[in-house]
Amino acid sequence: MRIALSQLTTGPDPGKNLQLLEEWTERAADAGARVVVFPEASMACFGTPLAPLAEPLDGPWAEGVRRISRATGTVVVAGMFTPAPGGRVANTLLATGPGVEASYDKIHLYDAFGFRESDTVAAGSTTTVIEVDGVRLGLATCYDVRFPELFRAHADAGAVATLLAASWGAGPGKREQWELLVRARALDATVWLAAADQADPGAGAGSGSGSGSAPTGIGHSLVVGPDGTVRHALSSEPELLVADLDVEEVAAVRRRISVLANRRPEVWR
Repeated sequence: MRIALSQLTTGPDPGKNLQLLEEWTERAADAGARVVVFPEASMACFGTPLAPLAEPLDGPWAEGVRRISRATGTVVVAGMFTPAPGGRVANTLLATGPGVEASYDKIHLYDAFGFRESDTVAAGSTTTVIEVDGVRLGLATCYDVRFPELFRAHADAGAVATLLAASWGAGPGKREQWELLVRARALDATVWLAAADQADPGAGAGSGSGSGSAPTGIGHSLVVGPDGTVRHALSSEPELLVADLDVEEVAAVRRRISVLANRRPEVWR
């Protein structure tokens, strides 16, 4: 399966960001990608008041993403914000395209490194696995990568890959943690892991305007094989990564590295 990771920088204007999604999806489709993965906060960057921008899944921004997916014949996965009770929002991944219509609300909220996502965002509680051309793909968002149970749940649901959308927070050691965690989660669950981060707003000609402790991305999107090895990686600047995932490799790795079969969950109950 050919996928594309769109490492772009979004700003505070959902309309302008939707135009970026259209441009990058067209580029990915021209390269033969079947699935195009955009970062977390593709609708609007962190550091922006989110509640006034949040829209339901049948609102104009999501409908714009659906229009893009129909026009290009691709499945688009993009981060947006949907209304939640109490004036908060849900940090939502929309997955839409031919034969696919699903969403995932981020389960693990980023209350770390001086940022409190839970002040404005309500946590999700349900895992999501989509199917594209008979291939099952799990969905995850940013801080989720620190919690291996989610990725094993994807594998248990038949996923051979997880698509991880992120807007990773910058700081000392954070790039190293990013790569380490993505590689570890791929190996924990013996799945392909395709991680699309926001580009570093300070690199290239980005339009981001996040400030302070808001996580606005560091780039370094990567594709990791089910054996935990990095197969493709980007730098910090805006860039499109197109990669072919060998679905059959997952079964081969699981025969060699039987961590899923060797689990003893009864010990931890």
